[in-house]
Amino acid sequence: MKKELHVITTGRLDKEVVLSIASQIHPYIDWFHLREKDLSDSDLINFLLDLTEVGVPSAKVVLNGRSSVAQKGGATGVQLSFSGEDVVFVKQHFPMLRIGCSVHAIQEAIEKEEKGADFILYGHVFETSSKPGLAPRGLIELQKVADQLSIPVIAIGGIQPENVKEVLSVGASGIAVLSGIFEAYDPLKMAILYREQLDFFKEGKMG
Repeated sequence: MKKELHVITTGRLDKEVVLSIASQIHPYIDWFHLREKDLSDSDLINFLLDLTEVGVPSAKVVLNGRSSVAQKGGATGVQLSFSGEDVVFVKQHFPMLRIGCSVHAIQEAIEKEEKGADFILYGHVFETSSKPGLAPRGLIELQKVADQLSIPVIAIGGIQPENVKEVLSVGASGIAVLSGIFEAYDPLKMAILYREQLDFFKEGKMG
């Protein structure tokens, strides 16, 4: 099965910068998460529509946190926090959306799968500047989650091209990247590099 590359906006870049990067990287990624917590519903809808205008297929777009806005803006998926909208509610009212859930523990992951989540983001796996002072959960815990679930488990937090193999080797179905692409000197180059690491693993070329 193809290993997935999820790219998530950081909320720290201007809209035009995000759109420019998105227009370049979308052929190499599987899912584009729009994570802009400070924007209004109407601004998010316009942002989603603008993503399609610059060529990002709506079939790849996920909105963080707001299922009704995701539907109105034409996104294919919605990413829910553990304490956010209920998975069952979203499935009942927006059955066309692919539902991802962000979790930090095995029991949380099991609960979300039982409620009907389509995939899980689990982390943070490695140390990351976005979580200062918080110990990473590590590869052993990631493996425990992957072993318990039948839906895809996507690893997030400190994922670099050089540790992609480790993450996939313990059962992750893919990776999620924020600053590793959006704040890179050359976002397109980094997106291609991550894609290559994922594809090499799939093809058994990484030993």
